Amino acid sequence: MRRIGLTPALCAIAAMLTACGGDDAGSSGAISSGGSSPVPGATPTPAPSTAACSLESRQAWARDTLNEWYLFPENIAAGVQPASYSTVDAYIDALVAPARALGRDRYFTYLTSIVEENAYYEQGTSAGFGFRLVYDEAARRVFVSESFEGAPALAAGIDRGAEILAIDGRTVSSLFASGGAFAVYTALGSSGAGGATTLTVRDASSERVIQLARRDFALDPVSDRYGTKVFTSGGQRVGYINLRTFIDTAEPDLAAAFAGFRAEGITQLIVDLRYNGGGLIRTAQALGNLMAADRAGQLFGEITFRPSKAADNERFTFQPPAQAIAATRVAFIATQDSASASELLINAFTPYLGPNMALVGSNTYGKPVGQIAVDRPECDDRLRVVALRTVNAAGQGDYYRGLAATVPVTCAASDDLTRPLGDPAEGMIATALQWLGGGTCTPISATATASASVARTGTPAKRRLLQPAQPANTVERELPGAF
Repeated sequence: MRRIGLTPALCAIAAMLTACGGDDAGSSGAISSGGSSPVPGATPTPAPSTAACSLESRQAWARDTLNEWYLFPENIAAGVQPASYSTVDAYIDALVAPARALGRDRYFTYLTSIVEENAYYEQGTSAGFGFRLVYDEAARRVFVSESFEGAPALAAGIDRGAEILAIDGRTVSSLFASGGAFAVYTALGSSGAGGATTLTVRDASSERVIQLARRDFALDPVSDRYGTKVFTSGGQRVGYINLRTFIDTAEPDLAAAFAGFRAEGITQLIVDLRYNGGGLIRTAQALGNLMAADRAGQLFGEITFRPSKAADNERFTFQPPAQAIAATRVAFIATQDSASASELLINAFTPYLGPNMALVGSNTYGKPVGQIAVDRPECDDRLRVVALRTVNAAGQGDYYRGLAATVPVTCAASDDLTRPLGDPAEGMIATALQWLGGGTCTPISATATASASVARTGTPAKRRLLQPAQPANTVERELPGAF
């Protein structure tokens, strides 16, 4: 975690690019109503009911931190009265409302638990059913887009492509009829480990009723089933890496995968970030370094803060380890849910690979800013503050409307739930292989933004990850659509 040790008052401050959440226009298909949701297995420490951790004290601390660090100080609302808000979160939302209205801070600034967040980023600790869901509003259907190893859903035989027909005796169709996607989200969203839900599930082999209990599990950021592959296409060997999230535990798996690619002389890659909502900058750097054996010392990118914090600006270079390969052609698979650290990684290679890289799938979310973490341990409070902007070696940043307009080559492709992830015949992977082999493709529309909504584009995406507009915890921010 990138630490800035210049301000003693900051107990912990770390640069990161976290997941997108949603904006007021329903970005990424996020559900606009609130609701309960799965949380990591680590139990947040309740804020002590002392004067130091009173609502008034915590609100004042949040306000002072924003005034010191917020990237857009001119967009902090004036005259907001803390007494008008019953929670710290609501007060923070009111303070950053002007930036949110400009699309600069779509719930990127928030209060979270130190214990909960550390458990996720350091160990991948989570709790729930262990699957990710997408929904089709028009058809009133919900499907599993991914199941995580070591979690209850996969152990019960529920995997990618399965359809959820009913939840606790209520059909998904009737839930949509009663309250849209939010009703489905609410039916599934009881918090934490231990709760059991009865699901009616249909897949290619059967339709069955399963009682599924939530429990703690450790997320594997690079799946042992399909996280790394080697394909042969058009006489070329192509390395495939699927990264679910940018957390500490990803780095050993990434290094091992690239050691294998290097041993096979692979220089063409497919980097699959289709659901990756972001995470730690240092993990994005680790993956980028593994792709850049020939770029040691060249500029990876730059982090800049507001003018008053310019002393903390940082330029960082490629530092390839022994396992690195010299990637010559790369297809990055992404969707409107690929955000933050995913976008930083893609953007970093644009000045170097040019037409030898492609964005495959759909436009990305559009989050060229990152957060620092300012901790108040006595209250288990961590304030994630949008405080930094990222740019690549060519100075390109500010891609608030996604990367489709800046990546030299784009190829539109659909997420094919009839095929497993890691299958060369799956829609997005097949398109990536076709492009890598010299084939042509249909460009992604840069006007259909990653934060697409009916109001902005007139045609919402057919399938969207089932998630709230305002994430409530680390899992919802970093693993969009996960339950």
